[in-house]
Amino acid sequence: MSDSTASSGSTAAGSPGAGSPKTPAPDQASRAKSKQTATITIGALAVMNIVAVVSLRGLPSEAEYGLSSIFYYVFAALVFLVPVSLVAAELATGWPETGGVFRWVGEAFGPRWAFLAMFMLFIEVTIWFPTVLTFGAVSLAYTGDNRNLDAQLAGNKVFVLAVVLVVYWLATFIAFRGAAAFSKVSQWGGIIGTIIPAIILIVLGFSYYFAGNTPQIQMGWGELIPDFSNFSNVVLAASIFLFYAGMEMNAIHVKEVKNPTRDYPIAVLIAAAGTVIIFVLGTLAIAFVVPQADINLTQSLLTSYNDMFEWAGIGWAGPIVAFMLLIGVLAGVVTWVAGPSTGLLTVARAGYLPRFWQHTNKHGMGTHILFFQAFAVTGLGIIYVVLPSVQAAYQILSQLTVILYLIMYMLMFAGAIYLRFSQPNRPRPYRVPGGNVGMWLIGGVGFLGALVAFAFSFIPPDQIAVGSPTVYVGILVGGAAIFVILPLVIYALRKPHWRDPESRFEPFTWQIEHTHPGTVSTSSVPTAVLVEQALSGASGGEAASGSGAAGEESAQPGRTTDNDKPTPRPRPGHAVGGSAAL
Repeated sequence: MSDSTASSGSTAAGSPGAGSPKTPAPDQASRAKSKQTATITIGALAVMNIVAVVSLRGLPSEAEYGLSSIFYYVFAALVFLVPVSLVAAELATGWPETGGVFRWVGEAFGPRWAFLAMFMLFIEVTIWFPTVLTFGAVSLAYTGDNRNLDAQLAGNKVFVLAVVLVVYWLATFIAFRGAAAFSKVSQWGGIIGTIIPAIILIVLGFSYYFAGNTPQIQMGWGELIPDFSNFSNVVLAASIFLFYAGMEMNAIHVKEVKNPTRDYPIAVLIAAAGTVIIFVLGTLAIAFVVPQADINLTQSLLTSYNDMFEWAGIGWAGPIVAFMLLIGVLAGVVTWVAGPSTGLLTVARAGYLPRFWQHTNKHGMGTHILFFQAFAVTGLGIIYVVLPSVQAAYQILSQLTVILYLIMYMLMFAGAIYLRFSQPNRPRPYRVPGGNVGMWLIGGVGFLGALVAFAFSFIPPDQIAVGSPTVYVGILVGGAAIFVILPLVIYALRKPHWRDPESRFEPFTWQIEHTHPGTVSTSSVPTAVLVEQALSGASGGEAASGSGAAGEESAQPGRTTDNDKPTPRPRPGHAVGGSAAL
């Protein structure tokens, strides 16, 4: 997950730069489609995906594995990165309406599980903030001139907590002014804080090695294969899956590629290869310079730069790169504060959260949601004071982030497979190659890869002192259980009056067709057309049969489901159906 791009906002409904598009008004859908032209080249899309995914802060955790880290990076790319990219492309083109992962999961399994997926994204990002800001605090500490003082400051829990809270609350108040207030900062932050430092790290690290210096890791072909007899090696490596999170961000752009069936997979493979190369070379650059015993998850990246700069005779450059990394972190955090929170606001206004959580300011930002997120980050930040070390807290929060994000991904993979059978004829400008077998293979591999990483994420790594293993596992199990149960309880307690009458959240296709999620539909009509016809008051039952007309009840105002629960509906009318799933 990139620290400098709102990658995870990709799956948030209505989030800036999200993987769900800003849906045109239904009466413009047909015209927009006919006027659409290819505007993105293979190379441009590949670069967009690389920038969305690449982050440097997690490289020290994989540097501990030396050359065997190459195996982990390649394996995770094959079983997670590529499946995420291809599956998200099919979902984004088949169901491009506002909602992202909420839309995709809801089409397959109904709004209950869609709300769980959306909530996982929001909470995952909330937990992610303290970890990425810890990295930012360490970067700030290393902007000084005294190496020993810098190291002491970086390991000071009070300093780290203060930076996390001050910066996050500042980012929150900036977010109140809307995404436009910081969009340029985010774009330049990606270049200054991630791309340029990555190039510097790789060039200096390999220059150090090729200059004849003894690397701090064992070299040789045999070192490429991990020691599978040491189970603890697999545990910490499970976090590598989150390194690749965010590739779904640009799936919506598949419609802007000239030949999506051929060009999009090529762009994905290029981006996957480029991402793996950056991660592998960056990790090895650290492993060449920093002894394995000295690797620290929150400090090793900065100490690697300092060691390399001293070797190159440019020690003065260390604070400059530290400041650049800080810019990248802060720019990413400011963008992310408004991303998934905006997505949750959109879902809330569709009737899934009480009106209190739908409060917005004049800039359209969900102030109550943002305040809740800020207080949650504050509470999580205090963990740094309770746990025995900053590194232990960093690892626990990072693993909880992985666990929650992987729940969302498993729902996405399962939904994509299921939709191949429940809505087989729904137009998909891009389809995962290989027909249903291809979807089972690619989506299934992605689901199983996420499931395995999910299970391993609960096991304490031997490489890190996390205090009591029982407390470590207890925090992860308890935290995951609470965050999974909470959205299900909220969903069960929802009320019809929660829905904002001004919400423009389009109904699911099975709602328009008066069926239930999972019911096999032979319709071949795009959702945008169904919504347009629902709004125009089209009558008849042709939509469900694929001839293009929405049922007469789909446009009738005031309709609710059988159990009087709210469902997302277009304005001005209401769609019905799907009461059993609700």
